[in-house]
Amino acid sequence: MSYCKFSKELPITKEYDVVVVGAGPAGLSAAVSSARMGAKTALIEKLGVVGGAFIAGHVGPLMGGVSKGTIVEEIHKLLGTYFWGPMHDIEKGKISLLHWLNEEDVDLYLQTPVVDLIQQDGIISGLVVSTKMGLELFKAKQVIDATGDGMIAYLAGADYSIGRDEDGLVQPVTLMFTLTNVNTEVAVICKAEESEAEINGKNFVEFCKEKCAQGELPENVSIIRLYPSVNAGEIMVNATQENYIDGLNYNDMTKAEINLRKQIETITNFLIKYVPGYENCYVKDSADVLGIRETRRIKGDYTLNDLDLLSGRRFEDVMVHEASFVIDIHNPDGGGQAEGYATHVQPYDIPYRCFLPCGLNNLMTAGRCISGTHRAHASYRVMNICMAMGQTVGIAAALSAKHGVTPRELGYQAVQKELITLGVELVDC
Repeated sequence: MSYCKFSKELPITKEYDVVVVGAGPAGLSAAVSSARMGAKTALIEKLGVVGGAFIAGHVGPLMGGVSKGTIVEEIHKLLGTYFWGPMHDIEKGKISLLHWLNEEDVDLYLQTPVVDLIQQDGIISGLVVSTKMGLELFKAKQVIDATGDGMIAYLAGADYSIGRDEDGLVQPVTLMFTLTNVNTEVAVICKAEESEAEINGKNFVEFCKEKCAQGELPENVSIIRLYPSVNAGEIMVNATQENYIDGLNYNDMTKAEINLRKQIETITNFLIKYVPGYENCYVKDSADVLGIRETRRIKGDYTLNDLDLLSGRRFEDVMVHEASFVIDIHNPDGGGQAEGYATHVQPYDIPYRCFLPCGLNNLMTAGRCISGTHRAHASYRVMNICMAMGQTVGIAAALSAKHGVTPRELGYQAVQKELITLGVELVDC
């Protein structure tokens, strides 16, 4: 590989106490929580909408459990949904989330990807962003990486892991889509991943596996997940699947975008042909971005593991209490779910140390890129849990900026005190 060296002076455009990168579920929660603590807060997003996977990615319903009193409840109220409830209205969500950020005095920058950092001795002092006017520099006292891919931590040189231990394979990617004109009075609808409905005398799940093997569904699309919406006659479909895709490689992602959009037509025609209630359905809309389940997991001061989840482990430095979702591994090497899928966990804690990347002093992570193993990640990566993570790191970053310390120097007790004041349950009642 050859390189071209260049240098240029960058204008310092903005200066903030806290800069949050990534406006997905974790980033939204982090930015609002930081601003509410009185910190001058920026939220930087590479797309033209906020919400990340659950808006641009059309991912829903919002899954995962956390303890009472978190910001998750507030976000559900904004979307008109509830825990384990129906799929939200994406268009209404785009508007309500923007109003929410505006009301909380978060400075929002859309279509503004971060492309580089200014850092020294583990301290990030500036974020280089790409704009239509060229590169600019945002100064920050504290930075939160809520990019999903751990992009900021990566640029800062953090250690990370990708995929499962034995071969590095990650979970497959998906494009979600919404069907309308569905007769929901009789339509097959899934609870969790599966449905008890029967088609031609066979369980719906087994029927899909059979038709996949016969070539009537795309390769590896052996499960079709059909979820109800808050809107009458609409069903959210989670079915398309492309394996062996590196979500950090633009060639892989382009290939997946093309192939998965072809799969949407095949899956829709299958439902029209075989499944009651879908005879007259058609595609209303589809995700604007690829649904990537797994890329970098940034190594932190503690690495959450699946034994912590299975035992329902409690931590002294708890930040997210009673996190709960099955170990949900979509098969990296074929269709359906991986062996050991749907291993039920005991409600567990996520400790402060998981959000502190090793060797970096004013950066915290939130969302699916926090420090954990491949199997633990398969549980905590879901929306509700990521929102609760964002709330904790937003508070921690704001307090750190206020007191002129790093998040490690601040200590977890100060963050817990604020969460408890807000009514968040951090211990068993």
